[in-house]
Amino acid sequence: MASSVHVSDEPLTPAGRLFLQPEMKTVIHCLLGFKHNMDIEAIKSTIKNSLMVKHPRFCSLLVHDKNGFEHWRRTEVDVDRHIILVDETSITNSSDDVDKILNNYIADLSVSSPLSSDKPLWEIHIMKEKKCVIFRIHHALGDGISLMSMLLTSCRKAEDPMAVPTLMTGGRRDWREGKDWRGILMGVLKMVLFSLFFCVDFVLRCLWVRDRKTVISGGDGVELWPRKVATAKFLIEDMKMVKKVVANATINDVLFGVISTGISTYLDHRSPNSLKEGQQLTGIAMVNLRSQTGLQDMTKMMESNSTCRWGNKFGILLLPIYYYHKIEPLEHVKRAKEMIDRKKKTLEAHFSYKVGDLAMSWLGPKVASLLNYRIMCNTTFTISNVVGPKEEITIAGNPITFIRVNTSSLPQALVMHVVSYAGKAEMQIVVAKDIIPDPEFLAKCFQDSLLEMKEAALASL
Repeated sequence: MASSVHVSDEPLTPAGRLFLQPEMKTVIHCLLGFKHNMDIEAIKSTIKNSLMVKHPRFCSLLVHDKNGFEHWRRTEVDVDRHIILVDETSITNSSDDVDKILNNYIADLSVSSPLSSDKPLWEIHIMKEKKCVIFRIHHALGDGISLMSMLLTSCRKAEDPMAVPTLMTGGRRDWREGKDWRGILMGVLKMVLFSLFFCVDFVLRCLWVRDRKTVISGGDGVELWPRKVATAKFLIEDMKMVKKVVANATINDVLFGVISTGISTYLDHRSPNSLKEGQQLTGIAMVNLRSQTGLQDMTKMMESNSTCRWGNKFGILLLPIYYYHKIEPLEHVKRAKEMIDRKKKTLEAHFSYKVGDLAMSWLGPKVASLLNYRIMCNTTFTISNVVGPKEEITIAGNPITFIRVNTSSLPQALVMHVVSYAGKAEMQIVVAKDIIPDPEFLAKCFQDSLLEMKEAALASL
């Protein structure tokens, strides 16, 4: 509803306005599994005393002025209105698999449950019997880094109940380090050439260039289709083993190699002999653009002059994978590393962020939303990866057994979100079930791919 603007009202950022457009409305789901039975009153008390309910975004209503522009308006937070005790008798089925029950519940939330605008745009679903809490937070409030950093302020280390979790932060490496003027000049030339090539590709993807259709392709309107969710589970030690045998590789390189191998295996199963060797399938990856990598210190994020500000501060990279019927498992990692290394030398992520910002400012939210929507329709999948705490953590004294993240539906039929925590990495695979009816098999393809890579790594060692 339109209302007069109050002096204290704060206008939304361009990125925040983008996530309120009909095509881009996105809700982030964060699932926390607990080791012991949950004390509901203790959870409520923790939330009431947390930084979350004091944060301006979490205690503000979304209002519109008479011209239709969105603003945040501070309000009193009634925590009880935000907490939903799930009636678990209505979602039980013949399966005793807790993961399956949780994933089915999340799949339903992904397409049918918008957040109410008569209160701040977040809520918490508690599934007491399944020992699980689900945070639902509108993407207009912040990105994955912001929200995970916020969550950890309410957590404590399992081994030291008074200590907050260790944040995995770090500055970005200066690419000029250790190079003479010739190396720096060559680096600048490569950055300019690669940036020009990839930025042109990005613009064309926003307009009309799209992936060749496969059995996992989404498209216009697919965000409205019913969803299924599956979980792939990995050990960080296995990824580190693979990383050792590929020179200068990172965990992200290994992860993308796993995705490339797993999708090729799945396509072989679903549509044998229908794809050409080397056919490209393009993914969208979200990249944190803050000066500090990893999770952020909330006190710094709240400072007005901080370079690690709260909000949505990410760019987009187009990351292609290629279908191969038979190829050595480690070859996928080597190719992924080569491609990602080229992307790191470009300004593509910053360019995509600036294009979106300028489109919002000059052309308005409808055009900016359309450009983002088109790039999703023209690509095959989205992947995000958030590095969580290395050690086991607790909330209200109850140890957390897993952290999983996903979002509400996108036009793509395949969206993957990875969070690492306490030596494990769990990937939530959200699919349009009429296009990808068997996400559990796709999850197994990813898991088997990493195990094959680990065996190949051990053999080479």
